Amino acid sequence: MSELVTTTDRVPVGGGTVLVERGVVVTQPVEGTFVAFSAICPHRGCTVRAVAAGTINCFCHGSRFRIADGAVVGGPAEEPLRRLPVAVAGDEIRVGEEHDPG
Repeated sequence: MSELVTTTDRVPVGGGTVLVERGVVVTQPVEGTFVAFSAICPHRGCTVRAVAAGTINCFCHGSRFRIADGAVVGGPAEEPLRRLPVAVAGDEIRVGEEHDPG
């Protein structure tokens, strides 16, 4: 089931928002396209803390991930951030686990 995590006006174009309390990062790489990732860095399990200059940044060891796809831009992380399903309805952004309805 998806959960309301934020609204579109809180996610800047070309940037993103880290929702620490929800364990989620929501980005808007280009206007109108929203992407969500787990806020847990795959390197050592720290929570990423910021989105700046086109990357999602983990301050624990310096890993950086692209806002568009979560791919590693700078290590030590070797795996991308885990992408999460996102749905936008009006100004609401919902994030949740995928499930098979069948």
